[in-house]
Amino acid sequence: MTTSAAPHSPAAASRIAVPARTAHRRVEVDGVDVFYRESLPERADAPVLLLLHGFPSASHQFRRLIDALGAQYRLIAPDYPGFGHTEAPTGFTYSFERLADITEGFVEHLGLRRFTLYVFDFGAPVGFRLALRHPERVAGLVVQNGNAYEEGLSDGAREFIALTPELPGAEETVRGLLTLDATRGQYEGGTLDPQLVAPEGWLLDQHFLDRPGRAAAQLALAYDYRSNVAAYPAWQAWLREHRPPTLITWGTNDPFFPEPGARAYLSDVPDAELHLFETGHFALEDRLPEIAPLIADFLDRTWPRA
Repeated sequence: MTTSAAPHSPAAASRIAVPARTAHRRVEVDGVDVFYRESLPERADAPVLLLLHGFPSASHQFRRLIDALGAQYRLIAPDYPGFGHTEAPTGFTYSFERLADITEGFVEHLGLRRFTLYVFDFGAPVGFRLALRHPERVAGLVVQNGNAYEEGLSDGAREFIALTPELPGAEETVRGLLTLDATRGQYEGGTLDPQLVAPEGWLLDQHFLDRPGRAAAQLALAYDYRSNVAAYPAWQAWLREHRPPTLITWGTNDPFFPEPGARAYLSDVPDAELHLFETGHFALEDRLPEIAPLIADFLDRTWPRA
């Protein structure tokens, strides 16, 4: 039996967006085996977008965005210690400061001297720490439900932040967020059509949450979240001083970080571009067709030219 290739159709080819070629790599940073995804764009001088993921996910949450934009832009997404495929040594201290330390070392190992930051959820505390340490490296900021303001904390978020190891029931509360139902709810909650949310995302998240040692890591980070709220004034001062080009894309039905958190950025970066979407926390899951072109246009306009 023989087969032949279908005739080449330039018209059909022109209608197909060719997905990016993506490399899946590892690098050791301070004893941590960091896994990351990196698109391989057509241009060697393509704008660089550093994608910082949230809880309870990892770099795989950006796989569709990388497919959509990675042929034209260099998208790089690491997994933090305690998340995804990254492996931390026994005794690693899980705090947001240490996540930022490892991310800083990762950036230096890759030789990234200039990049636009994409901060989502946990990516905001990691990314803003990175920005304070190296403001000269940040060419711009894409914020997607990454909070930096008291106004952006829901009542539920405030209750979560108030948890301490000594508080009766605190550990049970945190562990309740590490269940399959809770993980699925983070993805589908607030969306207008849950059928647009692929189950692979929350199922893969749960796989990693259930690995040995991961619950303890998440407990430590949960109790440390208050350090991020304490750092909000410093992050806001950085925004006021440096006024980075900023694109805000925000799911307004986020139960943790409601819409006022998106609008609050305008007080410090009044020229920020604000786009609100009626969806939940993981806005890329069902709003990628609207958000990806906004990011591409933003990078085209704001990336420093040689």
